[in-house]
Amino acid sequence: MVCQECQKRPATLHFTKIVNGEKTEFHICEHCAREKGELIPGTSGGFSIHNLLSGLMDFDSSNKGQMAGPPVQELQCPECGMTYTQFRKLGRFGCSSCYKTFDDKLDPLLKRVHGSTAHTGKLPGRAGVQIKIRQQMHELKQQLQQSIADEEFEQAAELRDQIRGLEKQISQES
Repeated sequence: MVCQECQKRPATLHFTKIVNGEKTEFHICEHCAREKGELIPGTSGGFSIHNLLSGLMDFDSSNKGQMAGPPVQELQCPECGMTYTQFRKLGRFGCSSCYKTFDDKLDPLLKRVHGSTAHTGKLPGRAGVQIKIRQQMHELKQQLQQSIADEEFEQAAELRDQIRGLEKQISQES
């Protein structure tokens, strides 16, 4: 594919921009990208996933706007000695103990980035039907327990009926 700008060099960078719901694709060479001021991955001024994560993790700046007080002891991994500041700069941990050490700071980050702290994964289309039904049943059973605890018995009865319907579906497919 040839560069859309100069029509001379091969297009090595492929951008997709979405502005106001309108998708536009650009296929340009590195030279034209530099001229246009686009950030090129892997170069000194380019985009880095570590920079993205560092920016997302900069949510705990609780000392902004406050007067300087006594220095606060920074959280540090007991195994590798990595500090939270170093983790924010690098975008990766030094060892497996870092996950436990920085756990309280990771949960808000994961919720912010992914919307949840639990990995749900993906399921295959046809083969995953039973798995999806079982997951749905599990969620309904949790809701049922909560409804019973809250003494919302009408809602609990509806949830029970939905669970029975899903159980019938599974037994028919087996």
